[in-house]
Amino acid sequence: MSRIRKYTCVELFAGAGGLALGAERAGFEHLLLNEFNPDACSTLRRNRPNWNIVEKNIQELTFSERPDVVFGGPPCQAFSVAGKRKALNDLRGTMVFEFLRVIQEMQPKVAVMENVEGLIHGPSSYVLDEILRQFQEMGWTTFYRLLNASHFGVPQNRKRLFLIATQKKHNLPTLFPIKDFEVITVEQALKDCPVSIGASYSDKKKEILDFVPPGGNWKSLPEDIRKRVIGKMSMKGGNTGVSQRLAWDQPSPTLLCSPIQNFTERCHPGETRPLTVREYARIQTFPDDWEFQGSMLSQYKQIGNAVPVVLGFRIAEAVAAMLDKVIDPDRFEQVGYLDLW
Repeated sequence: MSRIRKYTCVELFAGAGGLALGAERAGFEHLLLNEFNPDACSTLRRNRPNWNIVEKNIQELTFSERPDVVFGGPPCQAFSVAGKRKALNDLRGTMVFEFLRVIQEMQPKVAVMENVEGLIHGPSSYVLDEILRQFQEMGWTTFYRLLNASHFGVPQNRKRLFLIATQKKHNLPTLFPIKDFEVITVEQALKDCPVSIGASYSDKKKEILDFVPPGGNWKSLPEDIRKRVIGKMSMKGGNTGVSQRLAWDQPSPTLLCSPIQNFTERCHPGETRPLTVREYARIQTFPDDWEFQGSMLSQYKQIGNAVPVVLGFRIAEAVAAMLDKVIDPDRFEQVGYLDLW
């Protein structure tokens, strides 16, 4: 889709660049990217030496930039379904409100926040209510959707909250991408994947996972081994991430910070080994020439925490269409009210 004009953006909590790369593909010009993690900053500089990378804690910064859009994915561990849900009692949770503070400073036309599903459901949902309330007080209109990356050209079942906020005075439509009909499988994603470094299993874990077929998990194990693996966890429960091997003909489950975490294995579908760093990157739709810096474990973490590049692109092109005020019903879902006159 051709753009009417080129738009500028700033990205906060940029990580290894998944969302930033997606925005670049959608035609955005990056004025600044802020990230605190040294390895992630090294990754960004390695791949885009022309980008303005500010490696500093956002709490120590003030901003004078005036971009069209601010993108950001504040650290989400405090709101994760898998975490302890400490929310605002956890310092990481307060980064959400640093995001709001920066939006106040920059006054973009559009703000896009990405976060985990746990911000919508359960004990942390009041945090989302507070975010929406503060946007309203600032004079913004907000809409959010829970999007599964596998519906948008990503070979991974990865559910994430995307909140799009617009300043009421600009009278912009709010658009979200429409789902794709085609599902991308692990087999398609890993075809001809470059060889790279990767973690390994202990002999004990490898022996267990040898029993698991593609698409299986602990439920595929012989009963005596199954009891040993599950331990005190309920034998009747889901726990589908335990001793999990990916299926060739389906999208991957959500990639986490490591493919060898206890109870959340991400075993290759055809070989008894964890996914390699490059395979992780393929499933997160990073291009093969995107070079990750830092230790192997740091590279896994950067990839696992990233917004899938293709999903980032789909969000960013919807935002660009909002700024153009061009509504294509075949590509975008319009929500809310717009008076084009």
